[in-house]
Amino acid sequence: MKILVINCGSSSLKYQLIDMDGEKVLCKGLCERIGMESSMITHEANGTKATTPAIFPTHTEAFAEVVKKMTTGAGKCINDVSEIDAIGHRVVHGGEKFKSSCLITDEVINTLRELSPLAPLHNPAGILGIEAARKVFGNIPMVAVFDTAFHSTMPPKAYMYAIPYEYYEKYGVRRYGFHGTSHRYVSGRMAELLGEMPHRLITCHLGNGSSLAAIKDGKVVDTSMGFTPLDGIIMGTRCGSIDPSIVSYIANLENLHERGMNRLLNNESGLLGVSGVSSDFRDVLEAAENGNERAQLAADMLEYQLVKLIGSYAAALGGVDAILFTGGIGENAMGLREQVMHDLAYLGVTADLAANNSRGEEVRISGADSKVEVWVVPTNEEIMIARDTAELIK
Repeated sequence: MKILVINCGSSSLKYQLIDMDGEKVLCKGLCERIGMESSMITHEANGTKATTPAIFPTHTEAFAEVVKKMTTGAGKCINDVSEIDAIGHRVVHGGEKFKSSCLITDEVINTLRELSPLAPLHNPAGILGIEAARKVFGNIPMVAVFDTAFHSTMPPKAYMYAIPYEYYEKYGVRRYGFHGTSHRYVSGRMAELLGEMPHRLITCHLGNGSSLAAIKDGKVVDTSMGFTPLDGIIMGTRCGSIDPSIVSYIANLENLHERGMNRLLNNESGLLGVSGVSSDFRDVLEAAENGNERAQLAADMLEYQLVKLIGSYAAALGGVDAILFTGGIGENAMGLREQVMHDLAYLGVTADLAANNSRGEEVRISGADSKVEVWVVPTNEEIMIARDTAELIK
């Protein structure tokens, strides 16, 4: 069985073709600048990788080029699209309507449109991808896999906000959580590594966007992202949790309206806003090592907020048996992981510094005498989407 995994943005299209027999990636790639000048496609297959210019007025033309790359030339990995058994789409927001992956129907698409106000940057792009895929691939079955679904097990005391209840009833204002596909993959992988699901697990997905999840017996009881992916800890360009009154205070002083404030909090804050250097944690660390005090402050804020949130989730879980790092920062920032483990010594955490001296590897980094197991597990959201898709079309 071959599954095409799709992740659409408003101007981008990421894809992977996976042979479920052995879960082998046959090809993968990225279409960029869809609807703009200087569009391009990067396609990788058969040990070759090439970036070529293209013309992508819409996602439909991008999908057509993906088909061309998969079926011709050096990057050929199938003879015809009829070899693709199903297509799995990443959809960011399922609201309260979708608590698990589902086959895509006209009714599902209409419901996704209704949910678009909850994720105005992401869901419309996902719908564009689904509709374009239908035009290019015809009647191949398609499945929607939702970022929010894994967090649907949170109890009301964790997902409700202390605002008038009517706004939950009328507009669905509540904590939803995101990165659910990643948290689900790494927690499942943790269960495989240990032979059983840890009773009390904290997963830390750290990247340009970051979130933590408190997981009890395989079910999420709390997560750091909220109504939108802006909530939680400091991120690349997102502020994370702040006093809500700061929004109106700055808006009044700077004469900023909704769009301007959204840009400030989502695109100009976080590591970038504090450091003044970059949204990339590697650049921030390099600047800090060269004596940049604001960059050091940004790095310190991330580590401090991580330790604080892990501590609060340990309290919510009644203790913690395992902590897991994943994502671009989680898998590669050795110094950050070491400092977090040092600051969690009160929980009985000890570090294996030799094991921690690794990047992007699946490894236990806590000491043999540690009361809490600490692991690094590289995430793989694409294989999670492919597995759900294969399971549903069976």
